[in-house]
Amino acid sequence: MTRLTHLDDKGAARMVDVSAKDVTSRSATAHARVEMKPETLDLILAGAAKKGDVFATARIAGIMAAKKASDLIPLCHPLAIAKAEVEFMPQGNTALQIAATVKVEGKTGVEMEALTAVSVAALTVYDMCKAVDRGMRITEICLVEKTGGKSGRYTRPKS
Repeated sequence: MTRLTHLDDKGAARMVDVSAKDVTSRSATAHARVEMKPETLDLILAGAAKKGDVFATARIAGIMAAKKASDLIPLCHPLAIAKAEVEFMPQGNTALQIAATVKVEGKTGVEMEALTAVSVAALTVYDMCKAVDRGMRITEICLVEKTGGKSGRYTRPKS
């Protein structure tokens, strides 16, 4: 049976000791989806949201969130992130896909940083547009790919 690494032998939460691990190049990409009315997506794409540039604001929020993941998630190691990138891709006329890629040279991976980045970017899209569409839904937050470290590459199977 696989053991959860954040639990000690007595079941108490603990931070994983990464001191003996090698420093390697590591990256992670996560996705989130924000579903909305067609007119909300049109407003975002036109840059006409009353609160300002939705993409610019959500991009900065996502990057900042990646850098703060260890402040938000107990037992998450603080990392000196080398790169954090957030991108937006319209999906049809009713959804926006958000992708975040985070890179580091370190002893532990950046999956949590990428997942935090897309989550906060999606929440920012919601905040920027909630006045016109309170029914938006944030869905499909998931790790798409990770590289580096002892476990190597992971790619999420296509569904």
